[in-house]
Amino acid sequence: MPATTSATAHLLCALAALLIAAHTVGWIFARLRQPQVIGEILGGVLLGPMALGLAAPDAQRWLLPTRGPVADTLGGLSTLGLLLLVHFTGTDLRRTDGGSERRTVTMVTVTGLALPFAVGLGMAHMADLAGLSGPNGSPATLTLVFGMAIAVTSVPVISRIMLDLGILGSLFARIVLAVAIAEDVVLYTVLAVVLGFAQSDGSGVPVWRLVGDGTAPPAVTYAYYAVVPVVFLAVVCRWGPGLYSRLAAARANPVARRSSPAHRLVFVLVLCSVCCGLGIDPVFGALASGMCVSRANIPVPHGDITPGAASTAATDEQEATDTLRSFALAVFVPLYFARVGLQLDLSHHFDALFFCWFLALACVAKSFSVWLGARLAGERQATAVNLAVVMNARGGPGIVLASVTYAAGVIDQNFFTVLVLLSVITSYVAGQWLGRAVARGLELTDRDAQDPSTAQQLTPDDASHPGHRPTTAPHPKEHQP
Repeated sequence: MPATTSATAHLLCALAALLIAAHTVGWIFARLRQPQVIGEILGGVLLGPMALGLAAPDAQRWLLPTRGPVADTLGGLSTLGLLLLVHFTGTDLRRTDGGSERRTVTMVTVTGLALPFAVGLGMAHMADLAGLSGPNGSPATLTLVFGMAIAVTSVPVISRIMLDLGILGSLFARIVLAVAIAEDVVLYTVLAVVLGFAQSDGSGVPVWRLVGDGTAPPAVTYAYYAVVPVVFLAVVCRWGPGLYSRLAAARANPVARRSSPAHRLVFVLVLCSVCCGLGIDPVFGALASGMCVSRANIPVPHGDITPGAASTAATDEQEATDTLRSFALAVFVPLYFARVGLQLDLSHHFDALFFCWFLALACVAKSFSVWLGARLAGERQATAVNLAVVMNARGGPGIVLASVTYAAGVIDQNFFTVLVLLSVITSYVAGQWLGRAVARGLELTDRDAQDPSTAQQLTPDDASHPGHRPTTAPHPKEHQP
């Protein structure tokens, strides 16, 4: 066959294998009353070096190569899955209703960041940094990585677990996701500073290359990566909803007129592309786009006086949301988590003793800090414990932290393996805890029973099936200001 046809067939085989593995193991986990997200990750493990790579190494290397056009295409598709997952996380975020919810979010964010980060800095002094450092690592960068690894919380994994359980619209979920988003914004800026240290030539500042000779002073590099992500998120969330509303209603917008799901996807991709142009993580664009859509009020197209036009516009936008969400959860998101599983390899470069004490201290530090913040905010003991266990999940951001710092030469392969395994185990524990609580019909907070969105989403049938994925069920309205 021609080379192009052969490469296309290779890519299709790889995609089919990943989707079959992710959905099959995810279905098994759902039948076993476990979160599907963990099954999808394990589906990737089965096709990776830890399973298929041991049984048939040549076949594994051919099917899922680590370099070349097939690997690049799979990486791009899985990245799209991550971005869409974060986008829908943003659409399901609600503005806090004031009072105790706002106080809980603030207290848990402060304690959940400050205390674990401080513990991580202290742990760095107890560890052999020389044995964990990569070629571009330094005591300062490794110390910051320790702090981030202890403090990070996973937005994609937590949102996916709660989506599978049918509680993504609950008050508990809003608190968890609001805290997780705030934490991830802070921690991603710290990660940007770490990468800035690793590339001290300043070449990572795109704007500087436009106005200078391509080399920025170190102080400019560090300040740029620390400030720009936060400023971007604030600006887009302030003016983005109005812009999205006008674009969606414009008669001169052929994309919106022809396909609302396509218009939504283009909006996500444009904001992510802007982030890439600024040199910051495109996840910020995905998150900001979701927040914009959730706060947008889609007006009736100018000049349309058809009876019921306003209702039709809202219905079309909701259908666009459901269509894009369903397709993303069926294809791109499972592909992303399966690709996460492909990265796991415990056959080599794994220090079991270091992992055990690192896992124990990380879980205790993060869980205690979240529990303390919830109790200081006035939450009851059961709510504080639920928050402590769930917020201990590190998931995707933990794996991103590991892979990015490893690729940048900040950490070595031993530390990379430990960080990835820490992310998977803590995510599994969080899913187990939430699944059992929902199955027993327990209130995750003492106010969830009074929350209409929780009552609508969490039915007895849903509670009895922790693996349930309500991809076509009604979601909280996204177009309320």
